[in-house]
Amino acid sequence: MLGPLPQWCEQTCVVCPAQQLGPGQFDVVDRPGPDFAYRPDLGWRATADGVAVCVHPFRVGLPAGRYASGGEPIPAQTSRPAPTPAALELPADVMDLEGWLVAVLRDAPAEQIFTAVARAERLAAERFGAKQAVTALRRVLSVELANR
Repeated sequence: MLGPLPQWCEQTCVVCPAQQLGPGQFDVVDRPGPDFAYRPDLGWRATADGVAVCVHPFRVGLPAGRYASGGEPIPAQTSRPAPTPAALELPADVMDLEGWLVAVLRDAPAEQIFTAVARAERLAAERFGAKQAVTALRRVLSVELANR
């Protein structure tokens, strides 16, 4: 497949290569980090040699793998990976805020979702400001709650 899967446009970050590239055309790693910096010239995160990287396997629905750089095959059918403990840590960069919010919501049991949202909003607002927190929450909640 050359282009992105339709569900990827809703379920991934706006700076994820899955917004524009199809399965196998980018690598997936288990969390953001300095080795996978956002590249404005490309429009997504990439390795030092320019390989596109998705840093939220739980959003793209693929386990971590070197699909583009190492030729690993795309798994036939897998369950959506759960957020890792690292994905549940409040990020330092606002670009990773939506990914963190998705991880928090997916990790929360149904009976604790409202508590999880309130806590996430408070923590995000403390670090990034109320406007950034609410904007990110609105985008994330519109998709995540509909998919529960």
